[in-house]
Amino acid sequence: MSLQQIIAIIIFLCTMGAIITGKVHNTVASLTGAACLVLTHILSIEDCVDAVDVETICILVGMMLLVAVIKNSGIFEYIAIKAAKIAKGRPWPIMVIFILITAVCSGMLDNVTTVLLVGPMTLAITNILKVDPVPYIITQIMASNIGGTATLIGDPPNIMIGSAAKLSFVDFILNTGVATVFVIIVGLICMYFIYGRKLFVTDESIVKVMQLDENKAIKDRKLMHESVIVIILVALCFIFHDQLGVQSCTVAIAAACIMLLIGGQEPEEIIADVEWPTILFFIGLFIVVGGMKKVGVITMLANGLISITHGNMVVTMMVILWVSAIVSSFLDNIPFVATLIPMILTMQSEGMDVTPIWWALSLGACLGGNGTLIGASANVVLSGISKNNGHPITFGQYFKIGFPMMILSIIVCSVFLLIRFA
Repeated sequence: MSLQQIIAIIIFLCTMGAIITGKVHNTVASLTGAACLVLTHILSIEDCVDAVDVETICILVGMMLLVAVIKNSGIFEYIAIKAAKIAKGRPWPIMVIFILITAVCSGMLDNVTTVLLVGPMTLAITNILKVDPVPYIITQIMASNIGGTATLIGDPPNIMIGSAAKLSFVDFILNTGVATVFVIIVGLICMYFIYGRKLFVTDESIVKVMQLDENKAIKDRKLMHESVIVIILVALCFIFHDQLGVQSCTVAIAAACIMLLIGGQEPEEIIADVEWPTILFFIGLFIVVGGMKKVGVITMLANGLISITHGNMVVTMMVILWVSAIVSSFLDNIPFVATLIPMILTMQSEGMDVTPIWWALSLGACLGGNGTLIGASANVVLSGISKNNGHPITFGQYFKIGFPMMILSIIVCSVFLLIRFA
């Protein structure tokens, strides 16, 4: 192992250690790690720019701007009240409804966009019910990653895999989509025993919710109508972006610009609403992982995964599934998936049936994001929204629930893949 590889690993482990322990703010930790890579000449400034996933950053900024405008219409409060009244103010049915809304929307939009939409709704309704929003936020983080796994467009790794393997939207629905249905069912059962039996609200709070008029929550009816139209158009553009010849980030930025133009809000106030610490955290994290990639650590890891399986399809499928899940809990799954894709294509060129391995990679990389609070973009965004509203979620607090649930979901996927392909 070279000196540069050792330095990159040390910087990576120190950065992750600072994030995991919470001793240093996430954003400060990731940016400091990035700066250390530049100071030790492992990365140049140009390398740092190349390491950042600009599409992800643009989607985040675009959707944050979009949500900052449309939330002023009162649409989130309207949906929250409507959902609570359908559940008759009972906390467990409300949790189930929000889990299902999050999962379905994460499949049709990307999961980061979804949590930007459901986060304010969750905080609004839990505030009315006077219950702790943290259990609701944690379950929605997991639901967003599960739902995002189900489709071609739900999570960035799926977009990359679909492009490389020439897999269609329908292919994903029939494979990862079916698997995630079982994961959701098992997850709901577990969540009932973890949270469902402990959630309690007073009769007074229930009566208060049922007496609410969701129509009165609408602050700007014209803006709400415009918001609904733009959200529908954004969803359609995300689904058909390949046919339209536009990237997802272009859709997000264009939607934000449209809402800034027609929303009638002060641009300075809207721009100030963007979660800039979250954006900078991602930039720093991309650079830290980029350092690991440049010195060949991620490539070494991926090569090791392939070599130990000796070309056995079932063994390779299981190894890819489990290692992808564990690694994606702590590393950004995008560079990891990007490293594995050419290796799987090489295996295909040598005559191996790699179709099951694509699905194993998708399920492992996407569902692995549920393992820790930094495992996926949606986790960081939604926990950031929660923190900014006075309800911080620590790494350890999430890990105690998220990691066991992630392991359980991978067990479910293992059974599914073995029945489906072995």
